[in-house]
Amino acid sequence: MVTPAEESQLLDGLDRVAERLADGAAVGAPDEDVHTLVERLLYEEVGPVAGKLHTGRSRNDQVATDLRLWTLTAIDQLDSDLAALARTLVARAQEAVDVLLPGYTHGQRAQPVRWAYVLLAHAWPLVRDRQRLADARRRVAELPLGSGALAGSGFAVDRVLLKEALGFRSISANALDATGDRDFVAEVLFALALVGTHLSRLAAELVLYTSAEFGFVRLSDDFSTGSSLLPQKRNPDVFELARAKAGRLLGDVVALVTTLKGIPAGYSKDLQEDKALLFDAFDTLALVLPAVTGAIAGMTADADRMRAALDASLRATDLADLLVQAGVPFRESHGLVGRLVREAERTSVPLDRVPAAVAAAIHPALPAAVGQLGTWEDSVEGRATPGGASRQSVEQQIEALRALS
Repeated sequence: MVTPAEESQLLDGLDRVAERLADGAAVGAPDEDVHTLVERLLYEEVGPVAGKLHTGRSRNDQVATDLRLWTLTAIDQLDSDLAALARTLVARAQEAVDVLLPGYTHGQRAQPVRWAYVLLAHAWPLVRDRQRLADARRRVAELPLGSGALAGSGFAVDRVLLKEALGFRSISANALDATGDRDFVAEVLFALALVGTHLSRLAAELVLYTSAEFGFVRLSDDFSTGSSLLPQKRNPDVFELARAKAGRLLGDVVALVTTLKGIPAGYSKDLQEDKALLFDAFDTLALVLPAVTGAIAGMTADADRMRAALDASLRATDLADLLVQAGVPFRESHGLVGRLVREAERTSVPLDRVPAAVAAAIHPALPAAVGQLGTWEDSVEGRATPGGASRQSVEQQIEALRALS
């Protein structure tokens, strides 16, 4: 057992060890792990009493505790980076409420929307990412220390006191499970892979929009690169790399789960692979998130180019809705407007310029519906349901996201 005098001696010694570690004592150290390193340095500071440091502990429960502590800190930093990206998207959305462009599905022009609305569509997944991480954090904050190697400690370790001192939420229920549990690593890795997926989707869209074919967005010089051969190039490397990193993050998840599936209860050396995967995933996002945030903060939207991409065919659903208001069932109005679209394509005229006689031949209510089409702003404002692209909805989303970020 440890006497009060020995306790004081150990604590003073550990303080000196901490100072030595801060000065670089761990660099190039020959020790197997951090625990043996600390114990060796403590021996140098206080002598044989250092051997009592390991009383009632196992490296199995210590390693599990260390990794959970590290993960809690890493989650908090990642949450901060995600919030920063979300705030940047919201700020850019606030500037672009009046900018209209085609909304796309299947890579095809579908309906007019606000550029702010598109940016917010990439901000909401970040909210879910932060919620998932917060939920996972609760399960990470379960203390394994005091579990011993697998059967509990042979000494009356006050695990509740340890929990409070180390900032954990609860203590583990079963020592054999606790020392071999890496579910929390798998869960966090999945959450990180989904963050990477969301960044990849955002990046993929912006890579398209920065191309000359679209020309909707221009990146700042700080976040684009030139070509070694082609002087005119402005390559969206930040977004291309963000898109690629999603595969790396997914690989970390698959690698861990594949490792876990063959391990019986308790600790096995296989579990040392968890740290390389977890560190890699957090390091990857620590690099990607600030880069994407900076690129979005510095990019410029070409409102004229976006509006010029609006095509009369995007009014097809508006026409179908107007026919419904005239008493035509939607399924029928959908087919009628489809016929009008084909006629416009056949005669190479815009959908809203099809001659009234031609429209009337398809359905008597069509000419009046075409005449009721308003501006592009009217079209967007027609989608006024909560979550839609109307001004009120977009402004409500901006305020909601500000509160969450």
